[in-house]
Amino acid sequence: MALSNERLLKLYRDMVMIRRFEEVIETYAANGTVPGFVHLSIGQEACQAGVVDCLKKTDYKFPDHRGHGAICLCGTDPKLVMAEIFGKATGINHGRGGSMHVNDLDCGNMGFNGIQGSTMVTCLGTAFNAVYNHTDAVTAVFMGDGTLGEGTCHESMNMAATWKLPIIYCLVNNQYAISTKYTEAHPQKRLKTWGEGYEVPSFFVDGNDIEAVVEAVEAAVERARKGEGPTLLEFDTYRWQGHFAGDPAAYRPEEEVQAWKDRDPVKLCRNTMLERGISEADIKKIEDEEEEHVQEMLKFSLESPYPGIETATTYTYADREVETR
Repeated sequence: MALSNERLLKLYRDMVMIRRFEEVIETYAANGTVPGFVHLSIGQEACQAGVVDCLKKTDYKFPDHRGHGAICLCGTDPKLVMAEIFGKATGINHGRGGSMHVNDLDCGNMGFNGIQGSTMVTCLGTAFNAVYNHTDAVTAVFMGDGTLGEGTCHESMNMAATWKLPIIYCLVNNQYAISTKYTEAHPQKRLKTWGEGYEVPSFFVDGNDIEAVVEAVEAAVERARKGEGPTLLEFDTYRWQGHFAGDPAAYRPEEEVQAWKDRDPVKLCRNTMLERGISEADIKKIEDEEEEHVQEMLKFSLESPYPGIETATTYTYADREVETR
């Protein structure tokens, strides 16, 4: 699928922003500024940019624990996402959520949590809501090769297939679940075959080729909006970093890491644009603008205050008062 130059430039901008956003997060996680664990998706940018680009603001998105990029592209101001990761009061969730618990219902970002496979259950709710209320909203849920082994995944696909729910299962196969190679945990050579067992149309996609990602997602979105049920897309990609920021990832051969870096999705998109006549100057302009954009996010996040101690219990309970003894 050959995308227009205009759309390629837009997607390239999205991927460059994700890359620089996460590189900044990695730097500040290493020096202790970012609290808690951080899981990065550097090397997986095409999967996130391509999926979100095919969705409407009114569609539902369930990011995974490497979902910073998808979250930033959903419609939330990215500087509020960065501030949230830094634990600042100006964050989209007032510094309460951190890296793995960012949500923004105004743009359909339903958030994530540390329970692997849990969003495979909750995504059924938004998908059923669309069917029940006769809207055309689609639900896209991101998952990893490790999450696929959870029983909740299979319960979800079984129900979605039976009820023809408008769900797109975005299986981001980055080859490793923490330190376990996916081939050591699953007997299938292609994980998409899990979906086929539930009569869910399932496809293997080059997750580093932005055009291949968009083509597959657009077809899945069309099926979902027509009421034809769920689709599973296995995106073949790779995370350059370890499981979390700071993980030395000694379990991965150096030559394997380099081979995937040679198929950098950002670089592949850049090369495609050059081949189609987009000028080096236009591409460089995007790179410079996004660098400035990310540096503005960083400045905002560093200068923002932490939540005050007097607000420690704010948002803990909803619609009720807590009585003291």
